[in-house]
Amino acid sequence: MNALPIALISGAGSGIGRATARKFLANGYTVVLMGRKQSTLLETAAGAASADVLACDVTDREQVRQAFVKIELDHGRIDVLFNNAGIGSPYCLIDEISHETWMDVLQTNVTGSFLLAQQAFRLMRAQSPQGGRIINNGSISAQVPRPGSVPYTTTKHAITGLTKSLSLDGRPFNICCSQIDVGNALTEMAVPMTRGVKQANGAIEKEPTMDVEHVADAVFHMASLPLEANVQFMTVMASKMPLIGRG
Repeated sequence: MNALPIALISGAGSGIGRATARKFLANGYTVVLMGRKQSTLLETAAGAASADVLACDVTDREQVRQAFVKIELDHGRIDVLFNNAGIGSPYCLIDEISHETWMDVLQTNVTGSFLLAQQAFRLMRAQSPQGGRIINNGSISAQVPRPGSVPYTTTKHAITGLTKSLSLDGRPFNICCSQIDVGNALTEMAVPMTRGVKQANGAIEKEPTMDVEHVADAVFHMASLPLEANVQFMTVMASKMPLIGRG
């Protein structure tokens, strides 16, 4: 088995997941890169010897179960889960949201996070030494909404509930659970912020962004703490983005 600590990062094919995976790879972790497309995961891995590419649809219970069977067989344990896979939803008022859009966002952001956390918790509870750390990717929208964001905001508030419940239930098994709420990291998802997005007052305005590497640094810090310490919640955001005053 690999002597390096083992981290699983979902949504590792792009954005925050890719930046965080590369941060962990550069700092002594074996990293299981999880995402739907093997091609983008291979791009993230960039030939790193300690990268393990694992294509998986996080909304599919059986695929997730099989992924963790493979992780246990190949690595014997898991030390960190960065529960990062997620999708956004376009501006839309609730009476205009299709059932398909609602279910897509719910399945990816909530069910996917639940399934990964469930399997990680199971393995962390059973392994020796017992324990590990689950870091959920929340959002500024887990605190305050943007206009027209019912599906996304609802799911991100659900992640906060998942984080709190896991943090409580994991105590007897040395399993910590944290949440990072990210605001306007410059990834594909945040490009619209640079062009202008609707504000609470109805105006369309450009918003400041920040380098996604700051998020990767923050997640790595959270993961690097001993299990006797936990960053329960962290907000990392572009300094001048409209969070304060938004809610």
